[in-house]
Amino acid sequence: MKPAELLRARVHALWQKKGPVSAALLPFAWITGLVVRRRKRRALAQPAPPSALPTVVVGNLVVGGTGKTPVVIAIAHKLRALGWTPGIVSRGYGAQQGSDPRTGQGPLDAAEFGDEPALIARATGAPVAVHPQRSRARQALVQRFPDVDVVISDDGLQHLALSRDVEIVVQDARGIGNGRLLPAGPLREPAAKLAEVDFIVDNGAPFSEGPAAGHAADGVSFDNGRIDGGGQAVETSRPRRGRPERIGMRLRPTSAEHLSSGVRVAWPDWVARHRNTPMAAVAAIGQPARFFDTLRGAGLRLERALALPDHDAYEQTPFTALNQALIAITAKDAVKCGRFADPRVWVVHVEASFSDPSWLDRLAKLLGDAAAQRH
Repeated sequence: MKPAELLRARVHALWQKKGPVSAALLPFAWITGLVVRRRKRRALAQPAPPSALPTVVVGNLVVGGTGKTPVVIAIAHKLRALGWTPGIVSRGYGAQQGSDPRTGQGPLDAAEFGDEPALIARATGAPVAVHPQRSRARQALVQRFPDVDVVISDDGLQHLALSRDVEIVVQDARGIGNGRLLPAGPLREPAAKLAEVDFIVDNGAPFSEGPAAGHAADGVSFDNGRIDGGGQAVETSRPRRGRPERIGMRLRPTSAEHLSSGVRVAWPDWVARHRNTPMAAVAAIGQPARFFDTLRGAGLRLERALALPDHDAYEQTPFTALNQALIAITAKDAVKCGRFADPRVWVVHVEASFSDPSWLDRLAKLLGDAAAQRH
């Protein structure tokens, strides 16, 4: 693990408890809270202009990846299967940002659109628009692709300039950490936000023993509009629908793709073929340990695990420094590594599996109701 990634892992570990370091940073967290409250009051006083299209935002409360992208992909697939024509908007983190939004469809250049939008575009075939101001991205998306009738925002929960009809929070095993705001904790906004959203998706939650739908997040309990561990819920211009519904999610490997040739092999067959092969793995994602644990859990012989900074641009190949016979990477890394002609590299593709798949139908109904109200 590189020094920057080691430091990041230690910071996330510190944020899981209320120790002396966190306490020392509380004055700065209060400033964060003040900024968040001012933004919400401003948004309530001057609501974001409504869009002609229903919009769902998929975001998180904590810093770092929680598994939003697979949820976005699953939603896009479901909506298309139900007859919708979804489009995606994103900030395009890591891309070479210009003054105007970028739009595209199909295989996109990660350097221009960002790795996550490029991955979503390839996985779903949906049109994509990127810009730090997601409302401008949505406007550009509609202008370029007039057939789009529903918008999915990849991240943007805190981007209040983007009007939305449905909000989804994706959490992982960290939950809300120590419940404190940045930099004393991992939260971008108070945990009270969990009381306002429509769905909470728990990445990694065990299905057989996961919490029932409508229960609060770990360390947090709903009680008459209040939520312990993050302060009082703030009013919002978006209509409330009662308690959030909570869904368990696991990321299940489905296949491995040879990066150079594009040949795909079903995951069980690929694991059986390479179970005893010395292997390395490289990941530039929010939580690389999850990827490495997936490989180890499959019984693969993982000798080297190289964690790179999230959204790393892969300006130089990291593969030449690895001497293992096989190298596994994630699909998010693959959109940036196509130019590296290393025959050892395989891409592990995953898909989201939910404790209650019918939640996507209920999501679609909320969007359909929102669309009907516009006519």
